[in-house]
Amino acid sequence: MTRRGKVTVVGSGFYGSTTVLRLAEYDIFESVVITDIIEGKPEGIALDINQSRSVENFETKVIGATTTAEGGGYEKTANSDVVIITAGLPRKPGMSRMDLIDVNAKIVRQVAENIAKHSPNAVIIVVSNPLDEMTALAQLATKFPHNRVMGQAGMLDTARFTHFVAEKANVPISAVKTLTLGSHGETMVPVPSRCTVNGKALSEVLSATEIAELVDRTRNGGAEIVALLKTGSAYYAPSAAAARMAKAVIEDAKVVMPVCAWVDGQYGISGVYLGVEAEIGKHGVNKIVETKLTDSELSALKSAAEAVRAARVAPGGIATLILPSDVSWGDGGAPAPAAVGARFSLAEQRRPGIERERIAAIVRKTLAGAMQQGQRLAHLRAMFRIGPAHRHAVEKSHHRSRSSSETA
Repeated sequence: MTRRGKVTVVGSGFYGSTTVLRLAEYDIFESVVITDIIEGKPEGIALDINQSRSVENFETKVIGATTTAEGGGYEKTANSDVVIITAGLPRKPGMSRMDLIDVNAKIVRQVAENIAKHSPNAVIIVVSNPLDEMTALAQLATKFPHNRVMGQAGMLDTARFTHFVAEKANVPISAVKTLTLGSHGETMVPVPSRCTVNGKALSEVLSATEIAELVDRTRNGGAEIVALLKTGSAYYAPSAAAARMAKAVIEDAKVVMPVCAWVDGQYGISGVYLGVEAEIGKHGVNKIVETKLTDSELSALKSAAEAVRAARVAPGGIATLILPSDVSWGDGGAPAPAAVGARFSLAEQRRPGIERERIAAIVRKTLAGAMQQGQRLAHLRAMFRIGPAHRHAVEKSHHRSRSSSETA
């Protein structure tokens, strides 16, 4: 058997370590690397899995690497074909995925920048929450083509929907086909019109009320598990989905999967990472596959796109978590003028001019307000960067803020 390719899994928590085990037991990869900032943990997991090779009869070698935020240890991940980012905090009971955006943004950015340095040709699969936003951030940080950065969400959400339908209809899992699109969160879009049970339309097997209940349960599938576990979140089903995506890339399978991918015109939606069906191969997303949706499903998908877009540009969202990680701070905990002049690479995203100005206005307002209050903008970090086109206006906001503060 010919084994090929190198996969790196960043993060050695339950999600990461279970993903590594699944990848290793596929026995199709030459090596799988697991990393973590906790010294010794990834090496210990790698040793443990390697010692199971004779029992489970696989040859794929697992390599552990302790890393640092500054990039130490990433040498062992060099030239990876696929990198799966699981790093970040999991949800706790009562938390939404969006509650994690602040802390996970910094983690994902640092990871993505190190990946780009050591594995410039890799395909990246993001699983950190909030998924859609972190996928967009990873693409910005790496500057990889959009097709080489995707998120794992639709595979998991569809698997959950499939399970719930099979359970309700009392049929084998293999008898059920479902599909879930949209965001990995409250605006998730399960697609009943594309669901079948033993070849029959879902509406012929279950009532409208039953279907609605299953759709709602799917949207809250992750929260249901978090509430039951009380500590941590799901990892068995999520790791299965992420590993299957990596397998499709290495094998250049050209298989159609529901994933979080860059949408650029499909379904009348542009300029956003969103859950859609896509053909997956060695270069990541080969193409988006548009499927026929009902009017209500299409409307829900467009609403999901707008929700992701709004989260990106709202105060506290991606577009305002913007200052570079090496920012310097002035007196009173406010950014020094040099920090205000950091790069803002929206132009690289080819946003419409009106959206660039809208985002820039939000950035200026947020920076000025926080400077006026003398706050350390701990939540303004790690994503876009302000460029020369907006520097002068931001600096003017800074000076006006200082003046009004001093005269108040």
